[in-house]
Amino acid sequence: MKLPPALRLIKIILGLTALSITLAALTLTVIGFTDHIEPADAIIVPGNTVNQDGTLSDRLKGRLDAALEVFQAGRCKLIFVSGAVGAEGVDEAQAMRGYLIDRGVPAIAIIQDSRGFNTVDTAANAAIALHDRGYTRVLAVSQFFHIPRLQWLLKAQGLNVVGHAHARYYELRDLYAVLREVAAMSVVLFKHFM
Repeated sequence: MKLPPALRLIKIILGLTALSITLAALTLTVIGFTDHIEPADAIIVPGNTVNQDGTLSDRLKGRLDAALEVFQAGRCKLIFVSGAVGAEGVDEAQAMRGYLIDRGVPAIAIIQDSRGFNTVDTAANAAIALHDRGYTRVLAVSQFFHIPRLQWLLKAQGLNVVGHAHARYYELRDLYAVLREVAAMSVVLFKHFM
């Protein structure tokens, strides 16, 4: 039985929407997994959960370990850590700074931003802090699915994003996170072009 024209149109629209979301998710994933590391002034690391006892979530450790690897290879001068006080009551940026110092990063090589409530704030605060120091070349470090939006927002703030590295920590919820990032990136692009 042939579908009525209105239902066929709905079926086509739903199919194209599903295809678009799938292609966007694949694009974000490929970009995020394809690390590219050039010499930079700073690495930008957005915050994530710090537990009530002050220990970092495995997700956040993954981000910091990736940044640490790049820093120890001599590919940048500074690490910019950004976060806020989360629901757990702990300053993410301060905990991130402590984690890096405990692993040998000199305190003078860390810029702490405790007003990084979200990725937009992190990008804006990084631009202010780095421009004030005469720096513009940055590397983005986060989970693979977060990399494209983080890079876009840093570029929108006038920073020259010369590469990125992704955290080597994965969990099942990353599947949901990829779809969430498709929606978040769509909002960023909509705001930019409208």
